[in-house]
Amino acid sequence: MTRRELLKWGIVLGTSSLVGRSWGSTGAPSPRPLRILILGGTGFIGPHLVRHAVARGHRVTIFTRGRREAELPPGVIRLIGDRDGELEALVGKRWDAVIDDSATKPERVKLSTQLLAGAVGRYLFTSSTGVYYPYLRRGVDESTPVRGEATDPADGSEAYGVAKAQCEREVMRVFGERGTVVRPTYIVGPGDTTDRFPYWPQRLERGGEVLAPGRREDPVQMIDVRDLAEFMVRLIEDDRAGIYNVAGPREPLTIEGFLTAARQAVNPEARLTWVDDYDLLEEHGIADSVPWVMLRGNDDGHTSVRIDRAVAAGLGFRPLDVTVRDTLEWWRTVPEERRAAPGFSIKPEVEAAVLAAWHARGR
Repeated sequence: MTRRELLKWGIVLGTSSLVGRSWGSTGAPSPRPLRILILGGTGFIGPHLVRHAVARGHRVTIFTRGRREAELPPGVIRLIGDRDGELEALVGKRWDAVIDDSATKPERVKLSTQLLAGAVGRYLFTSSTGVYYPYLRRGVDESTPVRGEATDPADGSEAYGVAKAQCEREVMRVFGERGTVVRPTYIVGPGDTTDRFPYWPQRLERGGEVLAPGRREDPVQMIDVRDLAEFMVRLIEDDRAGIYNVAGPREPLTIEGFLTAARQAVNPEARLTWVDDYDLLEEHGIADSVPWVMLRGNDDGHTSVRIDRAVAAGLGFRPLDVTVRDTLEWWRTVPEERRAAPGFSIKPEVEAAVLAAWHARGR
């Protein structure tokens, strides 16, 4: 870890006590209350979006299939339907803005944009930095061309990125200057519906010898779900058009910087053992452990996306230790059956096998 990173994270850790527990949304009410429709609202991003928008004084309606419950503030209007054509609940109503938080299929976006074209002022679509796949160079920004058609049916990453790009195209085709697109990187924090990022807080808390995968200087990127939600609401409030990459932290961070800060946040006694042999890691099925990704081939620039435009538009960042601690506190509350059989990218037996092979080399 560089001296610059140590100094930076020392400052962050030293000031985190001023932030306190930050699961919920705070902030003064918006000077211009809006009627906001959220397509989704009960998954990972959705509840944070709803809570922050309501805290800002906006009137929020969610549109879901009604299959998942979420703890939302009183007064939220709930409409039931399906993105696959059952949109009757939206007919005849008007909103100032819609946040499309649930679409990965362009045909669904086509249906909703056509229906809402004359019923909402602004359409904000939640896309992904996955549209830049394959990440063949580092430092891509919003001007970087994205693929509109898939070339390899067997490449799931390409299929996902192309689908998101096609969704974006539908939004901008129908809404033009009334369209907004956010492209977040790995989303982390309390309420995570995946078991990707929660691995690190719980593993570091457990302590002992901890496998630290990758080269120490490998860059990493992630965004706290609450920072993403607050930025999306801000874009709506400011009536901003265009495309915005959303990733953090504000300054470049390496995997060494991340794990050093995360360890300090939850268990300074944990011992990191760095395994920088990509081939050994891949041999044991470890190609990523969010926010780290093996940076080679189509993923070389995966975690080096530029965020200047979003920062200029008001994207903010919680201290890293707040994200780590809040994720750990939340993880303790998830159902026991999930915690007993998590889908972590590094299983205990795999970690043990990699460490044993590494030490057998005299490392």
